[in-house]
Amino acid sequence: MVKMAGNNSYTIVEYFGGDDGYRCGYCKNDKGNFSHGMWSHTMTVQDYQDLIDRGWRRSGKYVYKPTLKKTCCPQYAIRCHALKFQPSKSHKKVLKKMTKFISKGELPEGQEHGDPMDSVCEGPREPMKVCPSELKCAAGTDVGRDKAESLPATEAQKESTVPPPASSQASQKDPVCVLSDSKAPKPGDGADPSRPPCRKAKDLRKERRLHKEQTRQHEVSLIKPTPTYTNQPKPLEDFFSESLADDASHRLEVRLVPVNFEDPQFAASYQQSAALYARYQMAVHGDDPSECSESEFRRFLCDSPLEAEFSPDGPEVGYGSFHQQYWLDGNIVAVGVIDILPTCVSSVYLYYHPDFAALSLGSYSALREIAFTRQLQKQSPKLSFYYLGFYIHSCPKMRYKGQYRPSDLLCPETYTWVPIERCTGLLDNSRYARFNQDPDAGDNRALKDVGRALVLHRRTVMPYVTYSGKRKGASDEKEVQQYASLVGQHCAERILLYRS
Repeated sequence: MVKMAGNNSYTIVEYFGGDDGYRCGYCKNDKGNFSHGMWSHTMTVQDYQDLIDRGWRRSGKYVYKPTLKKTCCPQYAIRCHALKFQPSKSHKKVLKKMTKFISKGELPEGQEHGDPMDSVCEGPREPMKVCPSELKCAAGTDVGRDKAESLPATEAQKESTVPPPASSQASQKDPVCVLSDSKAPKPGDGADPSRPPCRKAKDLRKERRLHKEQTRQHEVSLIKPTPTYTNQPKPLEDFFSESLADDASHRLEVRLVPVNFEDPQFAASYQQSAALYARYQMAVHGDDPSECSESEFRRFLCDSPLEAEFSPDGPEVGYGSFHQQYWLDGNIVAVGVIDILPTCVSSVYLYYHPDFAALSLGSYSALREIAFTRQLQKQSPKLSFYYLGFYIHSCPKMRYKGQYRPSDLLCPETYTWVPIERCTGLLDNSRYARFNQDPDAGDNRALKDVGRALVLHRRTVMPYVTYSGKRKGASDEKEVQQYASLVGQHCAERILLYRS
């Protein structure tokens, strides 16, 4: 690898442009997907952090940036504020489902296979589904409870299994004198012997007040005293600790393994992991065996351009590419591929054993990765975001990533992060949208002088202005200018653009 002064590494890329369209995995348009791409021979974690903050993502060593104004299904970079994240009802359902399985060994029945978090980087995913019967049941329960709470005391008593006080029973046998019977006595007949004697209104009001007070005191006596502490939301981490009971039916262990064949854990689990990947791809995505071979697995999920780095103010595990392996009773059942970068954990891909699809392992692993981000932030304060890849609003089944909130979308023109709530309305009206509503705002990191971009020519590092003076043949300035505008000033002045 080429080294800089101070023994720091360079990032080296080859830019391929982005004029040709190819098949879209979301809407199935054969030529509607457009993106700029470059092959990364090697890359520092800081350069990749800067690139994904400009809308780039990696697939193996290939780094690409969707052409949002041109592509059929615009893909906007999305990140979640991990420290502020609170699981939604659907997230809690996934967590409780896993806890039940770990503790009691029960797999959910009648669940549709397909998880909204299936495959984080490539390929279409299923929408987040909620069982209609569960919705109806939940709604019915809520309505019933609200109704009971809003009824007057005497009506609420009728729906309660608790017997009313004795005075209440007496008052029900002693109704108010209201002449509503069709056989009411005629004037002059005297009092109706079949009815109790009428009483004064003053006495009736007094009895009603007494009855209401006795009923209230009886209900209060049945209510348990409420705790004095405030009702704080249950931390995300507490859901995972519930899975670790000593008498649990299963044991789930999550191991973080660096993507490095010299690492003993990675090397020892490689074949099992590759076999799991092939099984997942064929069962969930319908791949042909040739499309998910060991070589494809290695190229896609093991060959990373990121160089492992350690920093005094960084996390103890360091920066780089990792496999987060989920071991169930001694076997790998799922693997989350992630990159740990200076300010975020970036999700790359997930694959799992199809037999456990009912456990929603895609969503479960995403929640695990958010919790892991929070753990790393305690060691490295600036590492506080969880990047979920791309948000595709024009494809309704791909909007599920917006449920991990609070989250931001990246403005495609100013490269600033904007809360997703301010973006979805714009995307309802147009596939492409500029999220930053300040008309004067622009790209503050745009490279103004293409001559300052660094290139690598014949194993020599030089600014583009020097290289262009030596170059023979047609000018490539337009291509280099396009590349520099996409990567931004910081990257263009640090990354080496390979020139033959």
